[in-house]
Amino acid sequence: MLACLGRKWTRLPTGNPKPTWKLVNGDASSSRGRIARGLSAGLETIAKERVDTVVIGAGVVGLAVARELSLRGREVLILDAASSFGTVTSSRNSEVVHAGIYYPPNSLKAKFCVRGRELLYRYCSEHEIPHRKIGKLIVATGSSEIPKLDLLMHLGTQNGVSGLRMLEGFEAMRMEPQLRCVKALLSPESGILDTHALMLSLVEKSFDFMVYRDNKNLRLQGEAENSHATFSYNTVVLNGRVEEKKMHLFVAETGSFESRCEAEAQLELIPDLVVNSAGLGAQALAKRFHGLDHQFIPSSHYARGCYFTLSGTKSPPFNKLVYPIPEEGGLGVHVTVDLNGLVKFGPDVEWIECADDQSSFLNKFDYRVNPQRAEKFYPEIRKYYPDLKDGSLEPGYSGIRPKLSGPKQPPADFVIQGEETHGVPGLVNLFGIESPGLTSSLAIAEHIANRFVR
Repeated sequence: MLACLGRKWTRLPTGNPKPTWKLVNGDASSSRGRIARGLSAGLETIAKERVDTVVIGAGVVGLAVARELSLRGREVLILDAASSFGTVTSSRNSEVVHAGIYYPPNSLKAKFCVRGRELLYRYCSEHEIPHRKIGKLIVATGSSEIPKLDLLMHLGTQNGVSGLRMLEGFEAMRMEPQLRCVKALLSPESGILDTHALMLSLVEKSFDFMVYRDNKNLRLQGEAENSHATFSYNTVVLNGRVEEKKMHLFVAETGSFESRCEAEAQLELIPDLVVNSAGLGAQALAKRFHGLDHQFIPSSHYARGCYFTLSGTKSPPFNKLVYPIPEEGGLGVHVTVDLNGLVKFGPDVEWIECADDQSSFLNKFDYRVNPQRAEKFYPEIRKYYPDLKDGSLEPGYSGIRPKLSGPKQPPADFVIQGEETHGVPGLVNLFGIESPGLTSSLAIAEHIANRFVR
């Protein structure tokens, strides 16, 4: 359901199932208050509202961007199709703070991961977000993997990751007695955090807000006089168009869009700045922006990753994160111990197809974990944890990676596009913000504010 967007518009109670909007401080019959629904002329008119900044997507990156922009004085409206923040990729990952080892030097992933890690640890400390810098061991379980480990050491050093140290197998196994390896790369800067607490803090610490319930949906809205940010959940951006050098956005309630193939816009927004941080649906959304050349929209690839939890143990077998040598599409089935002591293995890589753009647009992915996938986990895990017992893996959860490269293709970097790339004033597209997106979130926000806010 659409929240009250901005200060001038309020929703009126009505028996009509379609929302009715009225301009409170103005004339709804004026040309400013009238616009054809969607992109077609001659249809029923809808309200329109000028706003400063719209961030589409309330995942951890979107929240970080909204926070940074609001702290710099921008009036920010955050839209999300879900009923709350962080319901998609941001809540379906390993909750790891990465050091910045794996990525090509001078890539956005490398720069944002290293900078983001510094900002993230500082933010977590200042705002009492649960986190621990427990360190990571990237292990070679055979001599053939040692050159790859050496390459990771080289990349991490070039990227400015401090404290990296190559260990002989016996040194690593002294640290972790359950581990088996011939060599290991120690990354003391890697760690874990409570992602939900981080996202909640990005909301609470940055914005004054009030919480209320409407039709059983939790809703957050910025207090009009005290905050630079307003949230509107259950709100989908149907499409947009470039008009008079501005992106016009047409929005509706998520439910109306899900129930019909073609939903009618209920409100038009005219922002000065739009940040497309829609994650899995970023490309599908960009394709709905009329006036944006599709040559600037990269292809979408989706990789599902499943996690299994370890049962039947009184204490975690490892104190540090343990990662194998990276595989195609991911970092390998690794060990994560969360802040509650729960041991997770994953994620694996399963390339999947999305039925259509609307499915990715509304996160209509299958997140079920097939218990039979554990059969592939056991041999991979036992390469470095040979004492793993049969039957000890239980299905956990899964997540979908928004990738820009597919099977047998080299990994792609983050893509952050502004007007200088695609020619659309006031539009910033974020594509392919997969791992290390969580670690990079505050650095991405800093970059966008520095580069696109005048």
